[in-house]
Amino acid sequence: MSADPSELLSTLELTEYEEQALETLLMLGQTSAPDLSEATGIPKARIYGVLDSLADDGYIKIIPGRPKMYQPKPPSDILDRAIESRRQQFETYQHDLQEIRDDFVDTLQPLYESASEEVTPTEELFYVVDVGDPSEEETRRLYRDADTHIDIITKSFEYLEAVEPTLERALADGCTIRILFLDPSHLSETNQRIQCEVVEHIHESYPGIETRFSQNPLPWRGTIIDPSMDYDHGSAIMLVEEENIPLHKRQAAVTDNASFVAGLERYFNLIWTHESQPHYPPAEDA
Repeated sequence: MSADPSELLSTLELTEYEEQALETLLMLGQTSAPDLSEATGIPKARIYGVLDSLADDGYIKIIPGRPKMYQPKPPSDILDRAIESRRQQFETYQHDLQEIRDDFVDTLQPLYESASEEVTPTEELFYVVDVGDPSEEETRRLYRDADTHIDIITKSFEYLEAVEPTLERALADGCTIRILFLDPSHLSETNQRIQCEVVEHIHESYPGIETRFSQNPLPWRGTIIDPSMDYDHGSAIMLVEEENIPLHKRQAAVTDNASFVAGLERYFNLIWTHESQPHYPPAEDA
């Protein structure tokens, strides 16, 4: 073999779990999700989401059945699909920019020309990090920095395993923690399964954590710590919903702007109080 398979697969910009799953599939061929989970060490709560993402990218195919089987595409097809995906993204981006060129220049050029040469320093509203390991590290940092309060908005909290030890320490240190999940009726079957497992784990292991379920879709998700309605402290990380953009290709915004954090907290409290329910919906049918 002329090169390390992991190094070659890293050029596809996959998450660590996706890279492990694809490399193992290429070695094993057709296999089931539970078998792949056992072979790779990827948690069963994550393996279906990983495989769905690889299928969405066109790198593997799903073979219906009981159980479903997953089969990798040939390496040449995988490369061709990656190239085509990047080409389509660039062409869409280029087209969108060309569409607004006239308005962009006509609107912003006068502002540019009239701007003062003396720039007054202002506080940076936020900075961005890639979703995945960087955003999970930022989330752990927020948990470590929290003194009294942590609020979390999430679909299914599928990243709990990556941040759980830090969250557990924050709870032990006396932080109040609330998690606002998305009602499972708005989730795919895969995310419903993940959410159910996560919620059961939280209720069994951390009864001090409050949970509720938003009745309506949410435009963003993330974490808020120590918000102040006096606008003097607070931090947050947030990810806005972007339909048809894979999670690992998105970016999250991190902010220490206390006024912005207060606004996020007001939104959280409105949903928590008026548009959410405390029980896990499927439990009613049990």
